Amino acid sequence: MNPRYVMPSEFLVRRTVEFSETDMAGIMHYSNFFRYMETAEHAFFRSIGYSVAARPGLPQVGWPRVHASCDYHRPLRFEDVVEIRMKILEKRSKALTYGFRFIKVSGAEVERVAEGRLTVVCVAQRPDGTMKAVEIPAEIAEKIEVSPDSSVLD
Repeated sequence: MNPRYVMPSEFLVRRTVEFSETDMAGIMHYSNFFRYMETAEHAFFRSIGYSVAARPGLPQVGWPRVHASCDYHRPLRFEDVVEIRMKILEKRSKALTYGFRFIKVSGAEVERVAEGRLTVVCVAQRPDGTMKAVEIPAEIAEKIEVSPDSSVLD
């Protein structure tokens, strides 16, 4: 995986489909697209100096999913190389919406495979263990920008 920070609104990760990620037909199982989206999100947060997990010295917030979707156009197979392009589509005071485009880049082929979307909410844990939506900490929010072209994942 070679993450690449493009700008505060865009991020790119490349992955190779592993054998364990495929089904009996040799096609990457649909659920792994969601794992790949999460991998890109985590790499994005690391690239701006943070984590999606609470850690000492970082804001004590979490990012549960409130929406997740993916539309599939073509299959991925074992050893295909896929580029996951992530854009920040929306930034609200307590939530972020990411858009993802999956591009197969194996061999001479470069083709659109799928598009996904995740909406996450910034939360803090209360003393009783329940979560409460909170504003995105300023030190994180200032490093994240909405993509100038948030309607398209090109």
